[in-house]
Amino acid sequence: QVQLVESGGGLVQAGGSLRLSCAASGSIFSNNAMGWYRQAPGKQRELVSTISSSGTTTYVDSVKGRFTISRDNAKNTVYLQMNSLRPEDTAVYYCNAYIRPRSVDPTYRYWGRGTQVTVSS
Repeated sequence: QVQLVESGGGLVQAGGSLRLSCAASGSIFSNNAMGWYRQAPGKQRELVSTISSSGTTTYVDSVKGRFTISRDNAKNTVYLQMNSLRPEDTAVYYCNAYIRPRSVDPTYRYWGRGTQVTVSS
């Protein structure tokens, strides 16, 4: 059974920083793309950033230049460094990963339970 566990959320003032972490554990044969989504109250979940197994990254326009995604393949962990935070960044942030649990398995998409990020003005 594969699990994703996020950490690092919290309350921060506008202009501040937070670093989110998401660790995948369990049976992991290969860990492919990983990423972060967020969902604000009353809004749909949106893709924030992704990183491939080779390190190629993507960002939604609203976070470019402020957020940085990275990963540690040895630890099956993905990070999201969030700087210059704004009140509109307030949301529950979810980790997402495409993982093959065993060599005989297809790739499955897994989700974490989310971590709350609140940015006060």
